[in-house]
Amino acid sequence: MIGTYAAVAAVCISAPALGQAAICLCGGRRWSWLAPAVGLALLCALCWGTVRLPGDGVISAIAVLLLTIAAVAYLRVRVEGTREALAAGWPVALVALLAASLPFAVEGHFGILGTSFNPDMSQHLLTAARLAEGHSSQLLTQGYPLGPHSIVVALNKGLGVGLVQGFSGLTVAVAVLACLTALAAFGDLPFLPRTAGALLVGLAYVVVSYFAQGAFKETMQALFLLGFVLALREADRQWSGLTLRYVPAALIAVGSVYTYSFPGLIWLGGAAVLWLIASAAGGAVGGTMSEEASAAGRHGGSPTATGPAARALGLALLTFVVLIAPEIGRMIDFHSFETFDPNGPGLGNLFGQISPFEVLGVWPSGDFRLAPGDGAVPAPAYYLGIAFALVLLIYGVAQLWRRREKTILAGLGAAALAYIAARVGGTPYTAAKAIEIAAPLVALSILLPLLGSIEWRFPLAMREQVDTRRLVLGGTTVLFAAAAGICSLLALANAPVGPTSFSPKLSEYRKQVGEGPTLVVASPQLLSEQHGSPFLSWELRGGRVCIQSTDEAGGKPPAGVRFVIREGDDWTLTKVRHPTPGKTPCPLIAVRQARQGPGR
Repeated sequence: MIGTYAAVAAVCISAPALGQAAICLCGGRRWSWLAPAVGLALLCALCWGTVRLPGDGVISAIAVLLLTIAAVAYLRVRVEGTREALAAGWPVALVALLAASLPFAVEGHFGILGTSFNPDMSQHLLTAARLAEGHSSQLLTQGYPLGPHSIVVALNKGLGVGLVQGFSGLTVAVAVLACLTALAAFGDLPFLPRTAGALLVGLAYVVVSYFAQGAFKETMQALFLLGFVLALREADRQWSGLTLRYVPAALIAVGSVYTYSFPGLIWLGGAAVLWLIASAAGGAVGGTMSEEASAAGRHGGSPTATGPAARALGLALLTFVVLIAPEIGRMIDFHSFETFDPNGPGLGNLFGQISPFEVLGVWPSGDFRLAPGDGAVPAPAYYLGIAFALVLLIYGVAQLWRRREKTILAGLGAAALAYIAARVGGTPYTAAKAIEIAAPLVALSILLPLLGSIEWRFPLAMREQVDTRRLVLGGTTVLFAAAAGICSLLALANAPVGPTSFSPKLSEYRKQVGEGPTLVVASPQLLSEQHGSPFLSWELRGGRVCIQSTDEAGGKPPAGVRFVIREGDDWTLTKVRHPTPGKTPCPLIAVRQARQGPGR
């Protein structure tokens, strides 16, 4: 617990500090809730750029510490509105932290998130262990983006926390930072709607479903898309007079590259293109321009219409290109990664295509992979939730169009196109990721118009006329918030938490035992309480594996077993000198079988 929350605190302190310092260097003088997204992006680039230097992560930890201290010192006399920001942010951060801690509270221990749902964390832990030891790994040689892994290595070397706790802490911190970033859209609202809106956007149902399976890269990419869109929105508003007003958005795009490689630019680049088209169209976007948007336009807010805006875009693009240049070669290598093969194992840990309606946030299931009616809730409840949320999304899009919220609409359009492309030309696995990455923007498109349309006060007297329309909108908003919030909490409560520690020995043993058959003997606590069986199956995939608890194991191993791996202080491998003759009962742990696990 201490290691996990120490990692959470480290990321949640350094990311906003670094991000706000970068925004101030770009000319912004007031606190911006885009700082968490910008700072997390900078952490990815900084740690990846230094993790392979001598010390294997020590320099990364030192660099983050020194730059965070320098950022705090720099901001003390240069940023305004910190007291108001703290008052608005701490309740959001606290509730988000409590919500993200729900899986650990339900399971009764801290450990690897998502074991039995998704075994991929095994590969990430092994890769981080290799980075921390200065060794190569399969993901490293394949061009896999390792910005988040390098943050975990820096946490490991700087705070002394284990890799499991580092990844858990980073995953929880991303959930907190996503909610704080969403405050950038709700800053003008009173406390209660502002806090509720930020939490529902940052903890949207499909996002927390991916959180529940330990998929930190997808939750980070969803945060970066949300932050990128809101950074473009802020550039046309509060930062409209700054020469470097688009650089914060460019820095977020840099973080996306170091987290998600070139696929991340599908969403961010698509949003940027659609935003430029909408900006060029000017009055053709629809509706009457708001006073705020008009003021932005007077200060060069239309990026294609004025020279200063074009120069600002050019500087942002230059910043982006310079910072991702070291990664271009690895991005080229990454294009052949197995996930992009439409003829490969496209289901991953899924049971089939995921319904795109899950993106609406009202999906009463603890497992997002299940179809309506497959769980405890009857199918009609799903369809009612879909119809209700879909109507609200259509209303929200119409209101955003009328209000000229071109950046949010551009992000929503890019997310929709990315999903269509993944559904038509990709695999169910990639299509599901497209749904998850779009979820915060969909929640924002529903909630921002609703929360902004309500007069957040009670009538001063009974004789004061009540606006029926606003009353209906208020009731609808509360109903949606309650339904979406309950669904997200259901997904978090259903998240499995696996082993508390990790050893690369199991992966090394896989090469030694080959097809086995192999017996793994582990403690009952690891197997039953910590969901250890699917984790061990994945570690030893490709061979025949029997798994027994120390209470069950006794005497000779099962027939045909040639190797025995025992937990002990660390995993030890012994070879059976005289295997018991006969057909082995140990099942073949194929890659496909190990990926699915028993989580269904």
